[in-house]
Amino acid sequence: MADALASVLALSGGSLAVSGSQTEVLDLGVLRTNVGRLVEASALSGGGVAGWSRYVVRAAALELGILPSSIHELYMARGRGQLPTTFTVPAINLRALSFEAARAVMRAARQLNAGALIFEIARSEIGYTSQRPAEYATNVLAAAIAEGHQGPIFIQGDHFQISAKRYAADPDKELDAVRTLAIEAMHSGFFNIDIDTSTLVDLSKGAIAAQQETNFSLSSQLAADIRAAQPDGVVISIGGEIGEVGGKNSTEAELRAYMGGFNAEFSRKGRGQPGLSKISIQTGTSHGGTVLPDGTIAQVDVDFETLVKLSRVARLEYGLGGAVQHGASTLPEGAFGKFVESEAVEVHLATNFMTMFYEHIPEELRQEMYRWLDENFAGDKKPGMTDEQFYYKTRKNALGEFKAQTYALPADVKSTLAEAWEVQFLKLFTLLGLRDTRRFVDQYVKPVAVQPVLSDYVQPDRAGEEVSDLAD
Repeated sequence: MADALASVLALSGGSLAVSGSQTEVLDLGVLRTNVGRLVEASALSGGGVAGWSRYVVRAAALELGILPSSIHELYMARGRGQLPTTFTVPAINLRALSFEAARAVMRAARQLNAGALIFEIARSEIGYTSQRPAEYATNVLAAAIAEGHQGPIFIQGDHFQISAKRYAADPDKELDAVRTLAIEAMHSGFFNIDIDTSTLVDLSKGAIAAQQETNFSLSSQLAADIRAAQPDGVVISIGGEIGEVGGKNSTEAELRAYMGGFNAEFSRKGRGQPGLSKISIQTGTSHGGTVLPDGTIAQVDVDFETLVKLSRVARLEYGLGGAVQHGASTLPEGAFGKFVESEAVEVHLATNFMTMFYEHIPEELRQEMYRWLDENFAGDKKPGMTDEQFYYKTRKNALGEFKAQTYALPADVKSTLAEAWEVQFLKLFTLLGLRDTRRFVDQYVKPVAVQPVLSDYVQPDRAGEEVSDLAD
């Protein structure tokens, strides 16, 4: 362990010192210059070097006033009518070159004085991008160090989802897998968790309450488990979901059935603690969009009428921040202002940023990744599917396999991609009304300095899991 720590401190350029449980920043300028080296060690080294890299980045961030935080109180203020519905919080899934992408997010946010935004990764993405929660959080916190950010950072577990197939085979094992992942994520600085048991909604049952029963029962149990394990002084922001994205559009009756059942069960299991802060619904989108044979993305008609109706019910009758929109990054830019008009509290964005990654990497690497997909995912190419459709559908699966190659990309390629990301983030953040939302964050979010625990970081590498049946 001492050798691993020595290696990590050397990578920092001598900018850090560790004594017992204390990490000290000796030279901030040198740390900002070298923190990317710690990110790379976190991502590629494994073992003690990776663990120590993640630990010292988290500890250094805390010393610099960069605090993993919960957005719960901001959403509750909105539920109480103390905040305007003039902005929608973007939750951004970073799948490739997450450090560079997070830096681009922060630069765009700084231009707008924006504070209400979330970095997130789904259970599925953890698998196919090979980014465990501690690694993902390291990317984000290191980006904050490099960009000189101070204050709250919102990191979220997106779609911590139950696999219907695995639940049918062994309910206790699958439920425990999601519970264990949530705890691992909280230990890494994820103070926002979206529980997704909507995969178990049974539309074959006649009564809507019966359709939602397994969903609200299991999500209330997982929410209680999260509350029992959350750090002292932190109220984790917990989201629920009433309809699987890509399925039929959600209804007011479904929202009422879910919330009624959840609140009744959580009042017993949660022992008086706060419940949900938001609710995810289905309004006609799908994760990643639908690609046409020529490689273009099909137009999607989002049911904004349902979005505004359910957002208002969630906010005015249940005190939540509002409804959450998934699967939005491939929509036309003109749709983003409508999310604000529809009073959506949060919108999830991912696929378009991955598309930009594939557009900017060298052709040789892209073709190498596509050849790997040809060899390893040939079974996913259905009759009549064009190459464009096949690669669009499967390309996410190559990100973890080629992580080392993406880190090794030339600096000018990374810089050009990061600049393109920043332009896109700035455009979307403006459309989502994020300008000057830092004042709302400062008013309602009171971060707690939660010290990292070394044993949560320096431990055997965790095995990946099969995630092909999970949503992004």
